[in-house]
Amino acid sequence: MNRRSFNQKLALGSLAMGLDPSLTLNPKTHILTLSFDDGFKKSFYKIAQIHEDFGLRACLNVIAAGHLPGFKAVGQYILPELLGNFDDWNILKQRGHEIMPHSWTHLDKTKIPVEDAKELIIKCLDYFETHLEGYRSSHAVYNFPFNASNEELDQFTLTRVKAIRTGGWMVLKENQVNPVPGPNQTRRLGCWSKGPENIDQWVEMQVNTFLSGWMADT
Repeated sequence: MNRRSFNQKLALGSLAMGLDPSLTLNPKTHILTLSFDDGFKKSFYKIAQIHEDFGLRACLNVIAAGHLPGFKAVGQYILPELLGNFDDWNILKQRGHEIMPHSWTHLDKTKIPVEDAKELIIKCLDYFETHLEGYRSSHAVYNFPFNASNEELDQFTLTRVKAIRTGGWMVLKENQVNPVPGPNQTRRLGCWSKGPENIDQWVEMQVNTFLSGWMADT
């Protein structure tokens, strides 16, 4: 799949996001979002431009402390020298893209004491409040690193933000479906991810599955 064919499919799929809000309770309504994590400066600007070329806006989730001197590499891929800062995130937000919190330092919150995890969540949200123009946690989606959370962390974080993103398998386990967010519905968004290997075929499969189900229901 080349970039143009993929974005044409994505642009078609994004029409679902423009449905009248009164239709969002329809169980046959589908919404697809590609979510880009961590805050890689070069690729986030490129992602933003590709979306803009097709009249779309990107969902970009950044590590709050990624640009600070004490930030340590996470594994082989999340390297401090590759990450942008809040000057970049404010520029991209002004261009209309969604900039959301993706933790303070990208720790798996299920592998540390729960009170420590809560403190880091608050620290991340407070930093966004101070440094991202126009940001309000009450309107934000908190994107758990590694899509890893648990019931206690979910419920705690939902007292601070509008919604959380966690592992899609967790949402399916409870609901058997990944429900469309809306009034009186879940504020827990299920996410599937793959990488760091090349994921072109995997993404194409997800988009095609989405489009075939959406078209069949409309």
